[in-house]
Amino acid sequence: MELLANFALGLETAVTPTNLFFCFAGVFLGTFVGVIPGVGPLAAISMLFPITFYLEPTAALIMLAGIYYGTTYGGSTASILLNIPGATSSAVTCLDGYPMAKQGRAGVALFMTTIASFVGGSFGIIILSLFSPLIAEYALTFGPAEYFSLMVLGLIAASTIANASPSKGLAMVVFGMLIATVGTDSQSGVGRFTFGSMSLLEGFGISAMAMGLFGVGEILSSVGATRDAKIDSSSAKLLNMLPTKDDWRRSWAPGLRGSSIGSFIGALPGTGPSIAVFMAYAVEKRISKTPERFGTGAIEGLVAPETANNAADQTAFIPTLTLGIPGSATMALMLGALMIHGIQPGPTLIVEQPSLFWGLIMSFWIGNLLLLVLNLPLIGLWVRLLLIPYHYLYPAILVFLCIGAYSVRANPADVLIVLGFGFVGYAMRLADLPAAPLLLGFVLGPLVEMQFRRSMVLARGDVIDVISRPIAGTVLAISLAILVWTLVGAIVRYCHGRKDLNEPSTGK
Repeated sequence: MELLANFALGLETAVTPTNLFFCFAGVFLGTFVGVIPGVGPLAAISMLFPITFYLEPTAALIMLAGIYYGTTYGGSTASILLNIPGATSSAVTCLDGYPMAKQGRAGVALFMTTIASFVGGSFGIIILSLFSPLIAEYALTFGPAEYFSLMVLGLIAASTIANASPSKGLAMVVFGMLIATVGTDSQSGVGRFTFGSMSLLEGFGISAMAMGLFGVGEILSSVGATRDAKIDSSSAKLLNMLPTKDDWRRSWAPGLRGSSIGSFIGALPGTGPSIAVFMAYAVEKRISKTPERFGTGAIEGLVAPETANNAADQTAFIPTLTLGIPGSATMALMLGALMIHGIQPGPTLIVEQPSLFWGLIMSFWIGNLLLLVLNLPLIGLWVRLLLIPYHYLYPAILVFLCIGAYSVRANPADVLIVLGFGFVGYAMRLADLPAAPLLLGFVLGPLVEMQFRRSMVLARGDVIDVISRPIAGTVLAISLAILVWTLVGAIVRYCHGRKDLNEPSTGK
């Protein structure tokens, strides 16, 4: 009964004309800005953050939240149509979404993305509503050793998600971790590998790096080449957007698994949706009977990360609101918005600000319904983006990429970083090296280092004490098993390939 009373209070708060207007404004602006290539949730909220200074706290948070998950919806559109993710969590969508667009199934990909986003978001809202105190309490039991083991598991999983060999995936993870060491050391305050440059003291920006690797890299590889996407005006018709029975059959189970993974990972403080989408994709590819389909337009490779992404977006509010620990840089902005309005996030927030907490949760339902209504009719419009001649499109994309990179930190060096990583991404395409593991290695590298150093301080330098902890030891054992399984499988495939090459032909 208490839960129903909380829902009633939240609904009463969320459906006031003012809050409804700002919820609609948030999701509309988020979707519109998210579709712009290279502009992700962090850039969008950074640009629109000042608008909320003059709003009531509940309306401000509802609008920012709408921008947040609205940009996630829109970012998937740019990933599918143009292979340009606006955020790290959208990078996985490119792996199978863009090949579907090149096969003439852009409408189907966008339709399934919209449905998967709604399902994942709804699942995350249910978890947030029903199990917020329980999940927050469970997450509090995680110490530095547990977080270190979880990050290692994410890195090992990242090395297996690409179509390249495991050695290439591992190499890219290590390369990403090395790039992440550039900047100021979080514990000693000493600059590392900055070569005297003040601009590098903050390190490389994640949004600038993602835009360069995927956005500029795609443009450089496409300029001067004939685009082979089989897109015509009929792709935007309603009948051509509807998924087949086989698409639905292949999607429901990955959607449930992705929602579960996203809800759990998103609720852990300090993780965010990036780990969730990589793990959801890795799980689907690992359990699939036809893993070779992944990366060539597999519907499972689209649905699983999309549901995980949106579920994690919702449950990421659990540590942010109940513990005051942001799950990502975007959640840190949400935290800042609360503090600007004089509200202190923490365990007492639900008791002291029940109308704000439950009003925000109920606004998630309204916002996700609005996004469903907004996005389905607009699929035809987004598909028609592919009908624009590419030599007209890519200069505008480059401008948006540079604006998005500069807007995050107001650092002119980020524009140069975008262009620099664009050439790196182009070179990696030529060498058939996967970019997604590099990106996750870059994201998790500093976290792995920080948590390992903390765990070693608590263990007084005893590594055995770290790996002997029940949760940490179990997760590290699973990571080792995945690594051995992947490497053994690669060796077996290599030996079979060599054997096939050495066998003489028996054709007549």
